[in-house]
Amino acid sequence: MKERIKQLELFFKSSNFDRGLRVGAALAIPFAIFYALGYFELALPVVLGAFLNAPGDMPGSRKRKVNAILISTGLTMLITAIILFTKPYLPLLLITMGGIAFFVSLLSVYGFRASLVSFSGLLAMVIAFAIDKTSTSAILIQVALMGVGGLWYLTVSLLFQVIFPNKDQNQLLSDTLQLTGEYLKLRTKLLISTKDRDQRMQLNFSLQNQINDKHESLRETLLSARKRSGRSRYEEKQLLMFISAIKIFELIEAEQMNYETIDKIFKDRKEFLKPAKQLNKRMGNHLIRLSEVLMQHNPLPDKEKLTLALTRANDTITAYLERLRLPQAREGALILKNLYDFQEQTLEEITAIRRAMDNVKEASKVSLKRQDASRFLTLHEYRLNLILQNLRLDSTLFRHSLRLSIAMLFAYSLGLFFEIQNTYWILLTIIVIMRPSYGLTKERSKDRIMGTLIGAVIAVGIVLLTQNEILYAVLALVSLVFAFALIQQNYKWAAVLITISIVFVYSFINPKALEVIQYRVIDTCIGAIIAVVANYSLLPSWEVFNLKQVLIKALKANKSYLLATQDLYKNPEDNVLAYNLARKEAFLAISQLNAAFQRLTQDPKSKQKEFQLIYEMVTLHQTLIAAIASIGNFITQHQTTPASVEFNMLIQRISNTLQGALDGLEQTSIQDNIAQAKAEDAHEKLLNKYERLARARDENIKLGNEALDTETLHALQEAYLISNHLGWLVSLADNLKRSTKRYEETILQEE
Repeated sequence: MKERIKQLELFFKSSNFDRGLRVGAALAIPFAIFYALGYFELALPVVLGAFLNAPGDMPGSRKRKVNAILISTGLTMLITAIILFTKPYLPLLLITMGGIAFFVSLLSVYGFRASLVSFSGLLAMVIAFAIDKTSTSAILIQVALMGVGGLWYLTVSLLFQVIFPNKDQNQLLSDTLQLTGEYLKLRTKLLISTKDRDQRMQLNFSLQNQINDKHESLRETLLSARKRSGRSRYEEKQLLMFISAIKIFELIEAEQMNYETIDKIFKDRKEFLKPAKQLNKRMGNHLIRLSEVLMQHNPLPDKEKLTLALTRANDTITAYLERLRLPQAREGALILKNLYDFQEQTLEEITAIRRAMDNVKEASKVSLKRQDASRFLTLHEYRLNLILQNLRLDSTLFRHSLRLSIAMLFAYSLGLFFEIQNTYWILLTIIVIMRPSYGLTKERSKDRIMGTLIGAVIAVGIVLLTQNEILYAVLALVSLVFAFALIQQNYKWAAVLITISIVFVYSFINPKALEVIQYRVIDTCIGAIIAVVANYSLLPSWEVFNLKQVLIKALKANKSYLLATQDLYKNPEDNVLAYNLARKEAFLAISQLNAAFQRLTQDPKSKQKEFQLIYEMVTLHQTLIAAIASIGNFITQHQTTPASVEFNMLIQRISNTLQGALDGLEQTSIQDNIAQAKAEDAHEKLLNKYERLARARDENIKLGNEALDTETLHALQEAYLISNHLGWLVSLADNLKRSTKRYEETILQEE
């Protein structure tokens, strides 16, 4: 019960609910004013204009939000006018409708925010079919009032942002901490349990993708805030929490070790890994609790259990050494020590987040230069050339746009032929649920149909029980507010609430509403069927054939990240910014690869060609970036020795192998200037360095010098981690090159 109450409290304090309130206020206020003044006919276009332009209001910089809503307002006005003027001329209307559907949906090439503007344009086109205006003056008045509605919504949105200036940022930070906590707990399970590792790795891909999406939104929101006037102390505090969250995410990535080695060394000694597992679990739960505190403004949770768990993890290293004794215990002890170092750093970052949330003065000092911060922002290109580049059949968005326009033309023609009462409901269903991928379209169609049926049953039941117009108006508004609040979290229940709202609106203005509602249910089912069938049979875009460009980007990003790590090893002070930028690009690239793999799993089984091969490639990329992150994190946290010739040689060998995989995909070639034998010799020398340090340590122990100084410990850690991780990276790169070659031979040749 307490958990449900807490979840309700978090929901009502969330930015999602705040967004629902914004939409509700933007719709209710003009409706109430015009209705009270007796100008009900003027209220509808203003309310419609506000409703159509709400999708572009998403978290991010104020400038981009304002631009999106203004562009959306102009686009919806233009499309509404075009449809209303061409409606009397059926051939011209069909041509116009197909052209608008195609080109407006193609605007999605400019990114997620542009896709929301595109949706507003498509929505305006569909709703225009429901508007009964024929004269030029009536059409112009309708369009002008819709423009007023769009500007009114922008005003309401900006007003809410002034009243609650940090709501979106806090929600994004809260979501990031919550997802990072879940991610840390999941990776803990991978450490010990060998059961269901593949299934957990797939969940791992999904969480990575979600976390990277939150990071991108936070970069846009926080790093672009107040560029000219400077950041406020509260914004500095948020930025500090964000930077710590990114560091924790990298540490979780870097903490991934070679599970085969872990399983081999700790095969019969898993109890020595349990304290590390318990610590990760506690830190994950602590991050989740901090995410809740950030929205609830409650006191911070106690940190004592984390400190005790960290002490137990450290004590385990001593216990392991006492049980196995040196030198047999050395390799396992170094693994435990490296793992402990990652966890200690993670706890330090959690402490930094706690200090920022607790308003400690020193916590607001962030040493990130403004010109450097801007380099972490992902720039969006808005050139016309980007659309022209996508006017080809191998473009996923081109296929989607063409598919959508054909499906809508077919649906409209079907409605005309069978004289369906409200054909625009079929069109509305198509634009709402149809997505470039078949799996997401199918999932949304099921949710839409179920939501519509449930919502219709609930609303009709209420209408039959009572005949109170005021109650209908109130319930319509309340259900719409909750629908917009839930639309990103639970589409099925959002569809339920939207249907309920529509039923009550019709009941308010039309005494024969129940006759209309039955057609809505039927039309929704028709639209969903058309969308799914079109996605499956009309220029289908199966994810297995769309992976090529994503794989190319991931290979390039991982190679750049590897070379940036090499530069960091050579000169940490001068190359840390370049390393961080390369890390960001690599994490984003792997996130896009993970997202593509998730879409692949939603395709029909018959279309998931070479699924195991693709899963292997995604896992290899994931493991590769984790191994690089592990080396990079060690370099940034320790005083290292100068990079050896052998280190540079192996890095070049790995880089060339990745380039070889890249060449196969891009059908180019490069001369591999690091021979296999030379690379093996270099790896052998690195391993020998570790062996020499280990033997020297053994000699000291025999002489009675059992105390281990920090310098020797770090030297052993460095030699062990660098030699083993580079050997691991060589193996990963070789396997990735082989898998990529198989992908070329078995899949790309079928295109």
